[in-house]
Amino acid sequence: MGCVEHRDGQTISYISPGWPSVRKTVDLDSYTIDKIESILALKKANPGLSKGEEIELISRQFLGVPYVANRLIGSATISEQLVIDFAALDCFTYLDYVEALRRARTPNGFIRNLIRTRYAGGHVAFLKRKHFFSDWAYDRPALARDITARISPHAVSVSKVLNRKSFFGTYIAGLPDVKRTITYIPGRYVDRALLSRLRAGDYIGIYADEPGMDVTHVGIYVVTKDGPQLRNASSLKMNRKVVDSPFLDYVRNKPGIVVYRPR
Repeated sequence: MGCVEHRDGQTISYISPGWPSVRKTVDLDSYTIDKIESILALKKANPGLSKGEEIELISRQFLGVPYVANRLIGSATISEQLVIDFAALDCFTYLDYVEALRRARTPNGFIRNLIRTRYAGGHVAFLKRKHFFSDWAYDRPALARDITARISPHAVSVSKVLNRKSFFGTYIAGLPDVKRTITYIPGRYVDRALLSRLRAGDYIGIYADEPGMDVTHVGIYVVTKDGPQLRNASSLKMNRKVVDSPFLDYVRNKPGIVVYRPR
C-alpha cells in the first residue's frame, strides 16, 4: 500500500464579523484545510454556475463523510467554540459548511461566512447560535427565503413555541423560548407535481409534528442521474454518512417538508 502524506494542521487568524475590531484564531486540521481549498478551487474552475448548481457541486464533495451527532461545542454553562471540522458532520453543520462555501472565495472568507451562517449578528456565542432551521429564514439578514407556501396550495401554517416541550421543560437548557409560525407541506402532497416546483440547491427541512421543534432533519434537494434526491448527513444505521436518498421515498410517511431557497 502506498503512503499518502498530509501537511500539518494550521491555526488561521480571522476577523470576526460580530467583532470587527478583534482578531481571533481557529485551529483547522489538515483534512479540513485541504478540503476547503480544493472546493474553492473547484468553484473557481466552474464559473457561471447558478446558485443551485453551485450548491450541488459543493455538497457533492462531502458525499461519504461520516455522520457524527452534536458537532458543535457550547451551552449555557460551556463557552461556545467555533467548530470547523469537515471529517465528521451532522445534518445542520453540513448545511452550514455548504452555504458558507457557496459565498466564499478564500479560506478566510469561508470562516467569516460560516460565522454569519451559524450565528446571529456574526457573534460566536451559544445564545447567538442559530439553533433552529427556521432561523435561516427569520433572522435578518435572512440566509434563505421561505418558499413553502408559494410552491404548494396545500401548505399549512402552525404557531409554535420552539424549544418548549409539550408538558414542561425545554429541549435546549438555557435557551429562551421562540414563538414562531412554521409553514410546511404535508407529506401526502409531496408528489411529482411538487417536484417540478423545486430547484436544485433548495434547502429542505423535515417538519416536526411534535411541539417545540420546527424540523427533525435537514438536507439539500438535488437531481442526479438517479433522479431527485435529498442529499443529507444521515443518522440512519444503514448510512451514518452523507448520502443521496431518493427524495419521494424519503419523504413518504414523513409529516411534511419545509422549503427554503438560498438568497
